[in-house]
Amino acid sequence: MSRIATVGLLLAAAVPAAPQTKPLARGPHRIELTLERMEGTAWRAVDPGLVLEAGDRVRFRFRGNFDGYLYVMNQGTSGAYTLLFPREETGRQNNVRAGKECLVPASEAWFRVAGPPGYDIVYWLVSPVVLGAGQPSAYVPLPPPPKTPPPPQNLLPRCDDAIFRARGVCVDSSAGPKNVTGKDALPENLAGLKGATARELIIMRRESSAVLSSPAPLTGPVIYEFRLAHK
Repeated sequence: MSRIATVGLLLAAAVPAAPQTKPLARGPHRIELTLERMEGTAWRAVDPGLVLEAGDRVRFRFRGNFDGYLYVMNQGTSGAYTLLFPREETGRQNNVRAGKECLVPASEAWFRVAGPPGYDIVYWLVSPVVLGAGQPSAYVPLPPPPKTPPPPQNLLPRCDDAIFRARGVCVDSSAGPKNVTGKDALPENLAGLKGATARELIIMRRESSAVLSSPAPLTGPVIYEFRLAHK
């Protein structure tokens, strides 16, 4: 297996869903995400809020019931902003199809958890069309470097005592999938994305996956985030 080291990672994966075929503009829509961690020589789905250790190897699993294009970016705890997918090392084919599972990275690779303890923010962007193609304001996956580096965060993950006693693992209930609202400060390239929808998605957490759904049709690019907690 090859590997990709970054300053922080996030997860996403999915459990089986009934295949459906429809474009993004027809609803309702549903996304299933799963975080997987390498344990020994096998991948295992873990709780979305699991507090990871430095050096852990992770990957994401994504499945939706609609067609579109997927873009994944990561804001690490050091302040560094990285395009996770699509790119040469993680896979260039970001066209997602209804009912078809998508791994990030798409190849036999993984992300290694690194950087100061805290919460990486992984931004997930799903669009009905390829971004940057024939648009007045071409979409650029990475924003220009900031004039001054953002200060590193000082929030540290904490174990939820009730979950810890029940499962014997460290789980932070504030980690995992989150809605992006109009009040959230987004990276420059996401904040200026034409037609982006600040959709209030319904989020249901399971033991080893998360389900995001929208009862209304998604008519433009949709952004949501996944907070990855690590020591």
